[in-house]
Amino acid sequence: MDKVHNLKVFLDEKVAEFNVPGFIKDDPVSIPHRFSKKQDIEIAGLFAAIFAWGSRSTIIKKSEALLRLMDNKPHKFCLDHSDAALSQMEGFVHRTFNSDDLLYFISFLRYHYSNHTSLETAFFNKEVLAAAEPVEAALNHFYDYFFSMP
Repeated sequence: MDKVHNLKVFLDEKVAEFNVPGFIKDDPVSIPHRFSKKQDIEIAGLFAAIFAWGSRSTIIKKSEALLRLMDNKPHKFCLDHSDAALSQMEGFVHRTFNSDDLLYFISFLRYHYSNHTSLETAFFNKEVLAAAEPVEAALNHFYDYFFSMP
């Protein structure tokens, strides 16, 4: 029980330290905070999370660069992009994430949002919610779904 209590105390301290408005502006979590439409928040948050290794300022800059390529309307872009707009993605890179990866993600997001209103359904289904380890099950569900796109 001591380990659980110590972990709770540690996590509560981290929440108090980081769950404040002043932290958001210099953190990649600021990227999805720029949007009000749920789907834009989801897409911006997904890309910020994908880019989230390295310095926070670099992650923010790369996220901003990608969102500019999407006219700061990621959901609309993923659903309605033209071939010309998609070709502007060529050459985009962040560390090991390259334009081929980006094009696949956009294709996946177009497919998903053409059939669902939220990215939540990419992670959750009845089996995931009933799983003993729901976080692991949700990530495995997303992985399988992401790589099985028709």
